[in-house]
Amino acid sequence: QVQLVESGGGLVQAGGSLRLSCAASGRTFSNYGMGWFRQAPGKEREFVTGISWSGYSTYYADSVKGRFTISRDNAKNTVYLQMNSVKPEDTAVYYCAATHRYYSGNTNEYAYWGQGTQVTVSS
Repeated sequence: QVQLVESGGGLVQAGGSLRLSCAASGRTFSNYGMGWFRQAPGKEREFVTGISWSGYSTYYADSVKGRFTISRDNAKNTVYLQMNSVKPEDTAVYYCAATHRYYSGNTNEYAYWGQGTQVTVSS
Protein backbone atom coordinates (compact mmCIF):
# COMPACT_ATOMS: atom_id res chain seq x y z
CA GLN A 1 0.00 0.00 0.00
CA VAL A 2 1.21 3.48 -0.89
CA GLN A 3 -0.29 6.67 0.48
CA LEU A 4 0.04 9.81 -1.60
CA VAL A 5 -0.57 13.38 -0.52
CA GLU A 6 -0.47 16.28 -2.97
CA SER A 7 0.22 19.88 -2.07
CA GLY A 8 1.06 23.18 -3.74
CA GLY A 9 -2.13 23.87 -5.64
CA GLY A 10 -3.77 27.28 -5.70
CA LEU A 11 -4.69 30.26 -7.81
CA VAL A 12 -2.18 31.55 -10.34
CA GLN A 13 -2.37 34.06 -13.18
CA ALA A 14 -1.95 32.95 -16.75
CA GLY A 15 1.72 32.91 -17.66
CA GLY A 16 2.76 32.26 -14.09
CA SER A 17 4.29 29.24 -12.40
CA LEU A 18 3.32 26.76 -9.74
CA ARG A 19 5.01 23.72 -8.25
CA LEU A 20 3.06 20.75 -7.03
CA SER A 21 4.47 18.16 -4.66
CA CYS A 22 3.35 14.64 -3.91
CA ALA A 23 4.66 12.96 -0.78
CA ALA A 24 4.53 9.18 -0.63
CA SER A 25 4.57 6.85 2.33
CA GLY A 26 4.24 3.13 2.75
CA ARG A 27 6.05 0.82 0.36
CA THR A 28 9.42 1.56 -1.23
CA PHE A 29 8.86 4.67 -3.32
CA SER A 30 11.58 3.88 -5.86
CA ASN A 31 9.72 0.71 -6.87
CA TYR A 32 6.94 2.73 -8.48
CA GLY A 33 6.55 4.68 -11.64
CA MET A 34 4.79 7.94 -10.83
CA GLY A 35 2.38 10.06 -12.79
CA TRP A 36 0.41 13.27 -12.65
CA PHE A 37 -3.12 13.40 -13.98
CA ARG A 38 -5.72 16.13 -14.03
CA GLN A 39 -9.46 16.41 -14.23
CA ALA A 40 -11.32 19.54 -15.21
CA PRO A 41 -15.04 20.00 -14.46
CA GLY A 42 -17.17 17.94 -16.81
CA LYS A 43 -14.17 16.20 -18.35
CA GLU A 44 -12.51 12.85 -17.93
CA ARG A 45 -9.31 12.45 -15.99
CA GLU A 46 -6.35 12.81 -18.34
CA PHE A 47 -2.68 11.93 -18.25
CA VAL A 48 -0.33 14.89 -17.83
CA THR A 49 3.11 13.43 -17.25
CA GLY A 50 4.91 10.37 -15.94
CA ILE A 51 8.32 9.43 -14.63
CA SER A 52 10.04 6.09 -14.35
CA TRP A 53 11.25 4.39 -11.17
CA SER A 54 14.70 5.98 -11.20
CA GLY A 55 13.62 9.24 -12.78
CA TYR A 56 15.68 8.50 -15.86
CA SER A 57 12.69 8.56 -18.22
CA THR A 58 9.93 11.14 -18.40
CA TYR A 59 6.84 11.42 -20.60
CA TYR A 60 4.50 14.31 -21.28
CA ALA A 61 1.13 14.94 -22.84
CA ASP A 62 1.43 17.17 -25.89
CA SER A 63 -0.64 19.83 -24.17
CA VAL A 64 1.99 20.42 -21.49
CA LYS A 65 5.21 19.53 -23.27
CA GLY A 66 7.76 22.30 -22.93
CA ARG A 67 5.85 23.96 -20.07
CA PHE A 68 5.63 21.34 -17.34
CA THR A 69 8.45 19.32 -15.80
CA ILE A 70 8.13 16.22 -13.66
CA SER A 71 10.89 15.15 -11.29
CA ARG A 72 11.31 12.91 -8.30
CA ASP A 73 13.51 12.68 -5.24
CA ASN A 74 13.56 9.08 -4.08
CA ALA A 75 15.46 10.01 -0.92
CA LYS A 76 12.54 12.25 0.06
CA ASN A 77 9.80 9.97 -1.32
CA THR A 78 8.46 12.90 -3.28
CA VAL A 79 7.50 13.62 -6.88
CA TYR A 80 7.15 17.15 -8.20
CA LEU A 81 5.35 18.88 -11.01
CA GLN A 82 6.80 22.23 -12.05
CA MET A 83 4.21 24.13 -14.03
CA ASN A 84 5.43 27.11 -16.06
CA SER A 85 3.65 29.38 -18.53
CA VAL A 86 0.32 28.14 -17.24
CA LYS A 87 -2.85 28.70 -19.23
CA PRO A 88 -6.52 28.91 -18.18
CA GLU A 89 -7.04 25.50 -19.77
CA ASP A 90 -4.65 24.04 -17.21
CA THR A 91 -7.30 24.63 -14.55
CA ALA A 92 -8.18 21.29 -12.99
CA VAL A 93 -7.78 19.07 -9.96
CA TYR A 94 -4.33 17.53 -10.21
CA TYR A 95 -3.70 14.03 -8.92
CA CYS A 96 -0.50 12.11 -8.43
CA ALA A 97 -0.54 8.37 -8.78
CA ALA A 98 1.75 5.38 -8.46
CA THR A 99 2.04 2.40 -10.79
CA HIS A 100 3.87 -0.89 -10.41
CA ARG A 101 5.01 -0.46 -14.00
CA TYR A 102 8.22 1.27 -15.04
CA TYR A 103 5.98 3.86 -16.63
CA SER A 104 2.40 4.18 -17.83
CA GLY A 105 0.18 6.79 -19.39
CA ASN A 106 -2.87 4.63 -18.76
CA THR A 107 -5.07 5.68 -15.85
CA ASN A 108 -6.14 2.09 -15.25
CA GLU A 109 -2.58 0.96 -14.61
CA TYR A 110 -2.14 3.20 -11.61
CA ALA A 111 -2.96 1.43 -8.36
CA TYR A 112 -2.59 4.27 -5.89
CA TRP A 113 -3.94 7.82 -6.02
CA GLY A 114 -3.73 10.95 -3.96
CA GLN A 115 -6.73 13.04 -3.02
CA GLY A 116 -5.95 15.76 -5.54
CA THR A 117 -5.06 19.44 -5.35
CA GLN A 118 -6.92 22.23 -7.13
CA VAL A 119 -5.08 24.42 -9.62
CA THR A 120 -6.92 27.44 -10.94
CA VAL A 121 -5.42 29.64 -13.64
CA SER A 122 -6.96 33.06 -14.08
CA SER A 123 -6.84 34.88 -17.39
